[in-house]
Amino acid sequence: MSTDEAAESLGVSRPTLVKLLESGEIAYQCATDRPGAHRRVKLQDVLAYKERRRAERRRLLDELTTESVGAGMYDKPANEF
Repeated sequence: MSTDEAAESLGVSRPTLVKLLESGEIAYQCATDRPGAHRRVKLQDVLAYKERRRAERRRLLDELTTESVGAGMYDKPANEF
């Protein structure tokens, strides 16, 4: 898929996606060997990144919930925070 399609699928901008590609977060291939060539991303790599991101968010949310319960804040109304 193109970088535009991959960025749209992830809900990020194309420049943000390019940073993810260049940092190695998501694998990609160049369409040709020449500099400035179009990058191509496999759907399975985009979906795998999306799942890793979802799992990390879930882990962090669970951690925050555990900390809130431990601090006795879980049962407080929202306007008391």
